[in-house]
Amino acid sequence: MLGGRAPPGAAGCCRRLLAAALAAGLRPLLCGPPPCWWAARRSAGQWPSPGLRVPGAAEAELLVQQTQQERQPGTSLRRFIACPRLARTVQRCLQSGTGPKPVLLECAPGPGILTRTLLNEGVRVVALENNSAFLPNLQSLENSLDGQLKVIYGDFFKLDPLVTGTVKPPVMFSDKLFETIGVEAVPWSADVPVRVFGIIPQIKERIILWRLLFALYECSSIYRYGRIELNIFVSEKEYKVLTAKAGDVRAYQALTVIGQVGCEIQLLHMEPWSSFLTNLKNRGLAVPKSRWLPNDHLCLVRLTPRQNLFTGVLKPTNSSTFIFMVKQCLAKPKSRLTDKLNSWSLDSDGKLLRELEIPKNAATRSLYPEDYRRLFEALQNSNMFNDTWFHDEVMDSIKNMNLKI
Repeated sequence: MLGGRAPPGAAGCCRRLLAAALAAGLRPLLCGPPPCWWAARRSAGQWPSPGLRVPGAAEAELLVQQTQQERQPGTSLRRFIACPRLARTVQRCLQSGTGPKPVLLECAPGPGILTRTLLNEGVRVVALENNSAFLPNLQSLENSLDGQLKVIYGDFFKLDPLVTGTVKPPVMFSDKLFETIGVEAVPWSADVPVRVFGIIPQIKERIILWRLLFALYECSSIYRYGRIELNIFVSEKEYKVLTAKAGDVRAYQALTVIGQVGCEIQLLHMEPWSSFLTNLKNRGLAVPKSRWLPNDHLCLVRLTPRQNLFTGVLKPTNSSTFIFMVKQCLAKPKSRLTDKLNSWSLDSDGKLLRELEIPKNAATRSLYPEDYRRLFEALQNSNMFNDTWFHDEVMDSIKNMNLKI
């Protein structure tokens, strides 16, 4: 009997028993906790793709037009990523580089084309939207996912206003934002804790760049939490200023020096203005004019605070003096550095410049960013630098910038 053929129906019975046994064994995997690889990817900031549909440019434009009906008077010009091709390009740029991939804070996602593209690549996204009309669509997407997306009503470029007490959304404070997204402060020497993506508003572009750099040097606002990495679209003319070489008559400015001393600046991508959707009713591009510098593109630039920024004499406590010194020196870029120092009653005999091997007749725009840092450190160490009036002036400058935004 054992060596013979099984009785009729035995094969089917065996198959049913085997299927039941397999189902019982697999049930913990199918119905229990997620597999270990899934948990590992989550802990590393990588999520399984939710397979979201990414709307086309026409659908995104329709959504922006619908929000126009709820647009409040005085709403400023905004640009959006509406093209799936551009969204994929930006997504690849944001995920470039080695090392850990921290949470991504997306500023003003609008129709959410880039948001969906990032989610499909397993990126954990915090969407900080400043227009309440876009919130229902984003919140619906948030509710369909398992924690991969967090939607917050707020304006990144209006964080930490110089006011006391409560503020009205979308204005908010950075400590509340970071508490909400669950990010704690890390040492300056640690890895980047948060990446930020956004398109800087056109009207106040220069003011916003200065405000971000002031906060970086003082380790205030978002930089109280560590070396926050900015991935921002800026106009081509501002990119040229940020990356200018010493001696460039048109582009080398105080913003150049402060930006290059404080950050590693990397160009990730250049895109024509026409690739972006605006919130103008006439669908215009509203490209800002530029008299001296090229301005045919928006440039995606990565600003990573330098890990060694505060390892020398320069510290958050005296950084405002450094910034104001640079701004004063380059206010008249053709002037000689020695004349500027003499006007401050510093280095009247030229000894300091000789020690730094800086030519006596050097124009202020001919000094490299690192030269300005060395000059500042030498002045700080020489005990000749009475920085009280510098500090008062720069504090007024910072206050004015906050009030303008």
